[in-house]
Amino acid sequence: MMSLTEYLDTIPQGRLGIIAMKGCEELAKRVSDQIVELRAKFESENDTNLHLKGYHRDSYLLSATFPRFSTGEGKAVINESIRGYDLFIISDCFNYSVKYKMYDLKDANGEPLMVPMSPDDHFADLKRVISACAGKAKRITVIMPMLYEGRQHRRSARESLDCALALQELENMGVSNIITFDAHDPRVQNSIRIGFESVSPTYQMIKAIAKSLNNDIKFSPETTMMISPDEGGMGRCVYYSQVLGVQLGMFYKRRDFSKVVDGRNPIVSHEFLGQNVEGKDVIVVDDMISSGDSMLDVCRQLKNLKARRIFVFSSFGLFSSGLERFDKAFEEGIFDRIFTTNLIYQTPQLLKKEWYYSVDMSKYVALIIDTLNHDRSVSPFLNPIQKINAYIEKYNLK
Repeated sequence: MMSLTEYLDTIPQGRLGIIAMKGCEELAKRVSDQIVELRAKFESENDTNLHLKGYHRDSYLLSATFPRFSTGEGKAVINESIRGYDLFIISDCFNYSVKYKMYDLKDANGEPLMVPMSPDDHFADLKRVISACAGKAKRITVIMPMLYEGRQHRRSARESLDCALALQELENMGVSNIITFDAHDPRVQNSIRIGFESVSPTYQMIKAIAKSLNNDIKFSPETTMMISPDEGGMGRCVYYSQVLGVQLGMFYKRRDFSKVVDGRNPIVSHEFLGQNVEGKDVIVVDDMISSGDSMLDVCRQLKNLKARRIFVFSSFGLFSSGLERFDKAFEEGIFDRIFTTNLIYQTPQLLKKEWYYSVDMSKYVALIIDTLNHDRSVSPFLNPIQKINAYIEKYNLK
C-alpha cells in the first residue's frame, strides 16, 4: 500500500477505465471490485479525500459490445465516452467457450451451429476495440495474460513470426503498454519499442500450495525440490529454488530430428539431471500445460525415481486434449495436485476436479492496474522477493 505522500504525489492523470473483451467479463469484474475495495480502504486508513472526478466509483468497467454479421465478420462498439481515460483492455485469446453464429450453419440435430472463437478471432476483436477508441483515450494498456502466438516467438525455418508481428500491430495502433504473464520467451519484446512486462505468479503459487495443503509442506533443501520439465523453463525454476532455498533439478528433451509432427520434432524421452529426489516433495514448474503429455511423462519419471509427492505449477492450464488422461494419472498416483491461474478460461469440469487448484490472480492484476494508473513503477510486482521472503518467514514460524 502506498503512503499518503506517495498517493498525493501520483494523482492519476486519466480516469481509470477497464474494458473486458468477450470471455473476460468475470475476471475483469473481479479486478474492478478489487480496485474499488483498494481505493476505499486507502481513503479510510489515511483519512483523506481527494476530490478527483471519477476516481472513486462503484465499478471501473466500461460497456463495450462485439456484434457479428451473419458472415462471421465482426465489429466493436464502445457504448460510453472514453475521452481522456487511462484505458486498460483485458483480453483472453484462448477462451474457446465464446461462440457465434455464422451463415445458416446447422449441427447434426438441425440446431444453429455455434462457431467457437479461435485465438485469431479474439485478437481481431482486440484490434477492433482499439480502433473504436479512435484516439480519444489518453493511454491504452493491453493486459493479455497468455500472450497471443507466444509459442511462435522465433524463426527457425521458412516460417512466420506471428508473435512479433502481433505486438507490432498493437504498437502501431497506439497501445502504450502490454502486460502479460509468464511469457514463453520474454525476448519477443525486442520487436517493439513500447512498454512490455512479463509478470510471474510466483508469490501467488507459493501461497496457493501452502494454503491447499494446510501448511503440510516444508520449504527446505532436505525435503523439497524444484524441477524444470525442459531447458527453456530453467529460469523460472532457478528463481523459485533461490527464493525458497530448495534444491533444483531439470529434464531435457531428446527429440527425433528426422521427423516433423505438427510442425515440431517429436520428443523421444525426457532425461533427468539433478540430485536424488527419493522421499522428497517435488514441484514441477512450467509456463503452460497444453495437451499434458510432456508434463505427465515428467511426473511418471519422477515417481519412478521415488519422489514422495509431485505438484505442478503452471501459469496456464489449456488441457487441450481433455482431462481424462489427468484423471487416470491422478488415480495411478502419478501426481498429487496441479495449480494453474484463473487468468485464462477454465472449464466448469476442470474446476470440479479433486486434483486441481485454481490460483486467483484478480487482486494481483488489480494492484498492477492501480499502480500503472498512478504512473508508478511496477518493479515490485515483477520481482516480489520481499513479499515472498516475508511470507516464507511467517510460514516457517507456523
